[in-house]
Amino acid sequence: MKIYQIALLPGDGIGRDVTDAAWAVLEKASNAAGFALSGTSYPWSCDYYLQHGSMMPADGIETLKTFEAILLGAVGWPAKVPDSVSLHGLLLPIRKAFVQYANIRPHRLLPGVQGPLKSDHFDILCIRENTEGEYSGAGGRVHQGTDNEVAVETTIFTRKGVERILRFGFEQARARRGKLASVTKSNAQKHSMVFWDEITRKLAGEFPDVEVTSYHIDAMAARMVMAPESLDVVVASNLFGDILTDLGAAIQGGLGFAASANVNPDRTAPSMFEPVHGSAPDIAHLGIANPIAAIWSGAMMFEHLGEIAAARTVMAAIETTTARGIGAIPGKDKTDTITKAVLSALD
Repeated sequence: MKIYQIALLPGDGIGRDVTDAAWAVLEKASNAAGFALSGTSYPWSCDYYLQHGSMMPADGIETLKTFEAILLGAVGWPAKVPDSVSLHGLLLPIRKAFVQYANIRPHRLLPGVQGPLKSDHFDILCIRENTEGEYSGAGGRVHQGTDNEVAVETTIFTRKGVERILRFGFEQARARRGKLASVTKSNAQKHSMVFWDEITRKLAGEFPDVEVTSYHIDAMAARMVMAPESLDVVVASNLFGDILTDLGAAIQGGLGFAASANVNPDRTAPSMFEPVHGSAPDIAHLGIANPIAAIWSGAMMFEHLGEIAAARTVMAAIETTTARGIGAIPGKDKTDTITKAVLSALD
């Protein structure tokens, strides 16, 4: 029997509850499909930072290298540790060290879920560049606390980085409905975003079967609200992709349904799978977090590992559950109630 070694990073707040829920579903689905999961949990979190002065130990990346995938719950607790510290201490280092340059987020309405839009027939796959761009961390501050203080945050785009994320987007579009939307703000950002547009046009010649449209970020935000059914695959930079995917979560019914994958497409290092919703300290330990986004992220992990049938089984169980109205309305059902319903639907 094939056994996959999975690192579990429950993290902070509701991350712990939704990770437990997802793991229960994934274990049952894997056993039924004829393979097994072996999970090792690590307490790296804001509480860990307060005890040790870092979000993870110095050998954390080396430790994670030994696993085939990483399942993350959520990271962050601003009242304890600034978000800039927690983000740059755990999540971003993992993404960069393992070259998880493709952040994948699906946006569609599950059965029984009511979104805020009139249209309910959209199926958007957002591909966000995940290791450079606006979140590169290049820059600094000088003359702090004075009238002359200066803060500089430098966006870094490399030809290799832009080309590989766009190529990945083209490949996803080719496998889906053959439409790619590339998002920039090249009318205002005349260097980095014009560079992105040029590479988009260059790669389009290699994919004549894919219909390519370039949008400015503001126009794309409007289109996701007014005509989401017109979109297939959307590719954007780190910052723009981050913003658009939160909008995508909103139109699919809320962050409780927003799954994601941080993928190393070359498979030279483990990929990481996580719900988008964050740690939600205000509802932590109340038992009301929706675990569907975490479970959906687990299904994406199965797909990445090549266990396609198991991934489809998990998604079918999620859809059966929400179609029954369980977990379909934010805040209505307890975490345990939703988890038990998905487990039952696996049968």
